[in-house]
Amino acid sequence: MRDLAAAMNAPEFSSERLLVMITGSLNATFMPYWVNWLQLSYPKLEIQVVVTRSAERFVTRHALSVMLNKDVPLDAWPDQPAPGSPHVHYATWPDTVLVYPATYNFLSRFAGGLGDTPMLLALQTTKARIGIGPALPPGATESHAYRQNLTALQARPNVVVGDPIKGFSAHTREWTAFTPPPLPLLIEQLEAWR
Repeated sequence: MRDLAAAMNAPEFSSERLLVMITGSLNATFMPYWVNWLQLSYPKLEIQVVVTRSAERFVTRHALSVMLNKDVPLDAWPDQPAPGSPHVHYATWPDTVLVYPATYNFLSRFAGGLGDTPMLLALQTTKARIGIGPALPPGATESHAYRQNLTALQARPNVVVGDPIKGFSAHTREWTAFTPPPLPLLIEQLEAWR
């Protein structure tokens, strides 16, 4: 299987338990591909995926659960009483968390210390490595608020924020948006930080 991983340009990845949070960017449409790539590249890696409500506009939990052969929960507090606490599981189970893609809204909420969903609360309390792949609209990288949020996130000892790359804006039809770095590059950055 390592030959296949090498052919797919998969970097070394020391994670054993990976939690992937998908937020509501158009880039979420590519997540079935990336989940499949993770499984093929790292066959011993345990993977769990959580999806935000806004991500469901771009990718279905059903498609992801078929790829993983397990349930893909929504990042929301349960309506009905259930045993356990999802935020505690999300904070303690993984050794690595990827937020991919990470919207401007998510970055602002995370940097501001909010914990109003199970995943956000888990990210505020976990000791796991956190890799973030920003997906930003045109002009966002020059925004004062984004620069402040980026500085706050980079100051956290367990957070790596990948550099977004120039991408095609579905609105302007020009190369003015910023997409997450390819997942192998974000993994390389996480491993270099480790």
